[in-house]
Amino acid sequence: MTSDATATAALLEMSRKRLGMTAIVDADGILQGVFTDGDLRRAIDDEHTDLKNTPISALMGRSPKTIGADALAVEAAHLMEEHKISSLVVVDGARRVVGALNIHDLLRARVV
Repeated sequence: MTSDATATAALLEMSRKRLGMTAIVDADGILQGVFTDGDLRRAIDDEHTDLKNTPISALMGRSPKTIGADALAVEAAHLMEEHKISSLVVVDGARRVVGALNIHDLLRARVV
């Protein structure tokens, strides 16, 4: 999803992918930020935010926690625990998004 998408579009993508977040990328697929369930709750709580028209760039977190594509699953679990988060964006060496992990993936794989 690109930074000019609306919060409503981001919410639809989050629901479809069932990750609790969506990555925001530029035209080259380079990670720009993430929009999470927490960001959504804060936007809803702000009576001045119009979810249908506000660009996601105004609501997203700009310094998301990431993990490299070659990292071990146990490293992802450690990062999630350390930062008290439930999802990570997986990036390559150029910060292009190649995937995402959430705690449920790690639980299913019996990593944690």
